[in-house]
Amino acid sequence: MENDTFRVGLCMAGAVSAGAYTAGVVDYLLEALQEWENRRGQAGVPTHKVTIPVIGGASAGGMTGIVAASALEGNIQKVPVPATNEILKEHPENRFYNTWVDLLGEDMFQKMLNTSDIAKEDNVIALLNSQFIDEIADKIVKTATNTPKPERPYFEYPVKLFTTLSNLEGYDYNIDFNSSIKREKYVMTVHNDYTCFGLYDTPEQKQQIQEGWIPLNFRKKENTTIAKNAAMATGAFPIGLESRVLERKADDIRKIPFFRDDFIQIPNIPENHKTLNVDGGMINNEPFEKVREVLDDITRERIPKLDKKELVKMNMEYDTFSNTVLMIDPFPSKAKEDSAPFNYDKDIVSVFGKLLGAVTNQMKVKAEDYMLAMQSTYASQFLVSPSRYFRNPQGNQVDAFGENAIACGTLGGFGGFISKEFRVHDYYLGRFNCEIFLRDYFTIPKSAIDNNPVFKNGYAGINIDHFKSTKDDSYQIIPIFSDYPEEGYFPMPTFANGSNWPLIKEQEIDKLKPHVKRRAEKIIMNLAKLNFINKALLFIGVKVVLRRMLTNKTLSAIKKSMFDWNLMIKKR
Repeated sequence: MENDTFRVGLCMAGAVSAGAYTAGVVDYLLEALQEWENRRGQAGVPTHKVTIPVIGGASAGGMTGIVAASALEGNIQKVPVPATNEILKEHPENRFYNTWVDLLGEDMFQKMLNTSDIAKEDNVIALLNSQFIDEIADKIVKTATNTPKPERPYFEYPVKLFTTLSNLEGYDYNIDFNSSIKREKYVMTVHNDYTCFGLYDTPEQKQQIQEGWIPLNFRKKENTTIAKNAAMATGAFPIGLESRVLERKADDIRKIPFFRDDFIQIPNIPENHKTLNVDGGMINNEPFEKVREVLDDITRERIPKLDKKELVKMNMEYDTFSNTVLMIDPFPSKAKEDSAPFNYDKDIVSVFGKLLGAVTNQMKVKAEDYMLAMQSTYASQFLVSPSRYFRNPQGNQVDAFGENAIACGTLGGFGGFISKEFRVHDYYLGRFNCEIFLRDYFTIPKSAIDNNPVFKNGYAGINIDHFKSTKDDSYQIIPIFSDYPEEGYFPMPTFANGSNWPLIKEQEIDKLKPHVKRRAEKIIMNLAKLNFINKALLFIGVKVVLRRMLTNKTLSAIKKSMFDWNLMIKKR
């Protein structure tokens, strides 16, 4: 098997509502792998295999990983590009679409402004009502058990599945220091955390699950509650959405594979340990180095004597690599020259904002991994991110990349909750980008077909020109069998405004005004711990001044973001 198998580790970055884009990418990727499997053994079909042994993600990416694991339990039906009058139709037959595009209906932002979660005084859990997330999470882990599970040989069971967490309490561990009098304990606290699962089907596969990976089986409902809570915890956007409590056994924490060195010094963890968590992307939004670590462990199992330098060299070269990390990132970081100029204002508000950004960015630094990735010959890392073109008012083509190419990128990623059309757009853009990526960019040079055993055997006796990139002299890792699309091909719905880019009317934002007012009032009144008289005075102030001021500022900020993203039609 080893000479005919190439492994792909999926890494999915945080995205908030742009999880719709990630869902579209994964949906097309699995469709392409299934199409290849359906043709396996036919003339002219490459014979090598591509398998997925590990899926890792942060925030919305981690949630999509759990969605993918549950989706494997049943059929995933393709959702064709809808006609304009059917854009808002729901599609429960496709778990990716149903989870990220349908959500719980069209008016998601009104649900998030509802005050039902503020049940008593002094009990504000988050700026936005997060109860809808519980409903979606319940829906994710429900699996039909009355039909056989489809075979998907392109997953390598038991599949390793993990989500990142930002653990607010953290884990203390001790380091011994020599002092002038005695040996002292120096306590350090680690806040980056992970939930790691081993997704299995059969008892034999369960036996293969390594320490530190929690056995997960949706049909047997084994540890699905932990998976559901982990999905909500990794997506708990700080302050904006509800933080989440996750309960795990001590060994499920102590033996986390990514802590194999650190946790030796950790004192006893309670047998059933609870952690309070916010968005996993806050500390590690792109955990590609952990996916790489899992892939390297698989390589070391095959070649035990391989040292680190030899492993790095093997991963770097197309002629020798046997796996790769495929990262899906709706918000790839911008280069400095593409960002707004740094603001040198020293007022306290400006400095606090810069401080928060600096601390968050520094926590995500992975110097050694970035140094490898920056080398142009490094073969073991690929990226799928948003890309599309627009026609400007002069009729000229303008290319857009990253967050500027998706509709859900507005409002810091929360924009997709404003309009279902935004989520529909990003889902189909994800599918389209993945198709083009697999055709033209997820490729190997001709030398790898001549020298790499996996591809040399897989493409032997086959007309490789059928699987050649149109961009350069390279060839597809995952073969695509449909004809190359004609110029102008863009499988995107025509939205209500008559174009393939969704727009919302300003009046739709104005309709949110009473909902914003009620939520602002509830939050202010419940955050204030005052005596009766002062609270009565505050109530009057809230009703007369603060509520109106906050509401107007909130609506103005929403509209500005919509206009900046060219997503809004002004009132006439």
